[in-house]
Amino acid sequence: MLVHLARTIVSQRIALLQNRLPPLASYEPFRLCSTHSHLHSAPNRKSAVSSRQHSSLASTSPEHRSHKPIPNPGSPMSQSVWKEFIEPNKQYAANFGSKGELPLPPGRKLAIITCMDARINVYAELGIKEGDAHIIRNAGGSADALRSVIISQRLLGTREIAIFHHTGCGMLTFTTDQLRKIVKDSDPTNPALKVVDEIDFLDFPEIEQSLKEDVKFLKENPLVLPGTEITGWVYEVETGQIKHIA
Repeated sequence: MLVHLARTIVSQRIALLQNRLPPLASYEPFRLCSTHSHLHSAPNRKSAVSSRQHSSLASTSPEHRSHKPIPNPGSPMSQSVWKEFIEPNKQYAANFGSKGELPLPPGRKLAIITCMDARINVYAELGIKEGDAHIIRNAGGSADALRSVIISQRLLGTREIAIFHHTGCGMLTFTTDQLRKIVKDSDPTNPALKVVDEIDFLDFPEIEQSLKEDVKFLKENPLVLPGTEITGWVYEVETGQIKHIA
């Protein structure tokens, strides 16, 4: 009888907790708890970029932000490119040599942040090899990549960061509001798509100024190791040349 009573009490308390706690989907990932509130003063990339965008866009209308319109991605249907992976990989593996013996930490203690643009070949462009550097790629080469930077520095020993933006960048062709609308208009009857309104796509109207602000953001961020050498570069997709900006 006591066992039955104990089980009843436990069940009631679990039910009570479930009613009090919000659903799992309502939690924001990586939010710091109140016991670590001293870290909340770290520079906020989103707020910094938003203030920059508001000041820049006040005098720059969307149609003047780029010489190119928003690109048309064409058909959304996949062409099943993955089916072509196997044969090239067999050739690659056949000439793999001693690359399997490369150590996990980058040999040159370098992390490179660059755009996901398909025209950029970082290895050929900079004369580096597998095992030399971490290549952190995201849209626009934005420095808003702290998760990767922290892992790269704190666990894998990198001590230098090079940020690359590039000419002809797609980030110049749209605004965050435009892209949010494109997503929601793709299926107006789907309320789940409204979550896109919570995403800041960190678009920017000018390459070099955005690059300088990215360098400044990392240099001032307390989560980046003190003494880290941080530089900013522009890669020209038209010529293959690079230019040191910051």
